[in-house]
Amino acid sequence: MFERVMNRTIVISQSMYFPWVGLLEQIRLADVFVHYDDVQYSKGSFSNRVQVKGINGIGWMTLPLRDYHLGQRIDEVMLDDRIDWRSKHREMLRQAYRKAPFRDEMLNLVDRVFADEAATVADVSRRSMMELSVYFGLDRPRFLSSDTLPIPGASSERVCDIVDYLGGNIYVTGHGARKYLNHELFEERGISVEYMHYQRTPYPQLHGDFTPYVTALDLVANRGPQGVTVIQSGTVGWKEFMQ
Repeated sequence: MFERVMNRTIVISQSMYFPWVGLLEQIRLADVFVHYDDVQYSKGSFSNRVQVKGINGIGWMTLPLRDYHLGQRIDEVMLDDRIDWRSKHREMLRQAYRKAPFRDEMLNLVDRVFADEAATVADVSRRSMMELSVYFGLDRPRFLSSDTLPIPGASSERVCDIVDYLGGNIYVTGHGARKYLNHELFEERGISVEYMHYQRTPYPQLHGDFTPYVTALDLVANRGPQGVTVIQSGTVGWKEFMQ
């Protein structure tokens, strides 16, 4: 068990495939980031797919699954390498960003992810998150995996136990948690719950009106390293957020 220290922020999230900027903003705020992949995979989640903005509008870049069956954990869902999804995704990105000023840097980042051996959805999604974090200098947090922690259980109780075990007194989460999180449980443990206050800061983007919900590779391709100035959202306390 970790010693509790003042203002240690914990973020716990399922891994996402080349995620949107909002997840990088959570990473920026974290002292410890926990990949929460020993939980049930939900078909259609962002663990294995992400939006890409191309010349014909928004498309989906989706990791193919092999022998998937209901009830599998995210870190158990196998990639289907009978399909050359790496080449397909790289070509999709090359075409979408062929006029972007930092396209080659973006493709080099993607190539580093694809060069790794990856058996599961969690493998490639974690690596994609790490490469984006390193690129933007956001790799300060300690990154852990929930399956390495001696914390059983489920739902709010397990999340709260993980934060407590890691010595955190601030838990930062995305908006989806409002549907299930037991905020009072955290307060009883002396843990403040804060929700992301997404700014969705616009930046120069190809192909029409700005949208914040596409892969952060879009930010790499269009802004390069200076894109880190966009990754600046803060948080709001849960009581204010729920109002």
